[in-house]
Amino acid sequence: MEEHYYTEKPTSKLKIRKIKARLRNKNLEFYTGAGVFSPRRVDSATELLINNAIIKEKDKILDLCSGYGPIGIAIKKTFPETKVYLTDINKRAIILAKKNAVLNKVKLTIKSGDLYEPYKEEKFNTILANPPMAAGRKLCFRLIEEAKKHLTKNGTLQLVARHQKGGKQLEKKMKEVFNNVRTIIKKSGFRVYLSENSAI
Repeated sequence: MEEHYYTEKPTSKLKIRKIKARLRNKNLEFYTGAGVFSPRRVDSATELLINNAIIKEKDKILDLCSGYGPIGIAIKKTFPETKVYLTDINKRAIILAKKNAVLNKVKLTIKSGDLYEPYKEEKFNTILANPPMAAGRKLCFRLIEEAKKHLTKNGTLQLVARHQKGGKQLEKKMKEVFNNVRTIIKKSGFRVYLSENSAI
């Protein structure tokens, strides 16, 4: 049985490969391998989120469920004055993310852990995620519910998902938790949803 990318300690043999991607008009490279999400290329949902995320130059940003780091690295490369934090439960993904930060010459804070656990005392202006839908709806709902206490006033949660394969439920949950949600962009069945933490 194939391991899921949200496994904490993948046991599949790691054969590192390097891939290239153009994200937010930046040419980037990433080390990837077996046991992490989308190892052969930056997937189209992640790419849609990266290219359309609403970011301010000095934001403090959390790349949640970061995998090998394309979201956080691309944002930091584009907005160098942001402070970017990455986390993923997959320890192999975190090792690769650290290598990729060096490869792309960016300084990030990168920690392994379950959702917000590594940064439980921190608040962010922006939380970005391509949620691990394969891990189940319960986990994805928890990601949305717990986001509220980790956002500053008027901070935003921005998620990408395939609308007809779970995204509609995430959108509904975001509306329930934040009392607002809007679609930033839709493309090829995927949508980027944004909720603002307007009431604290």
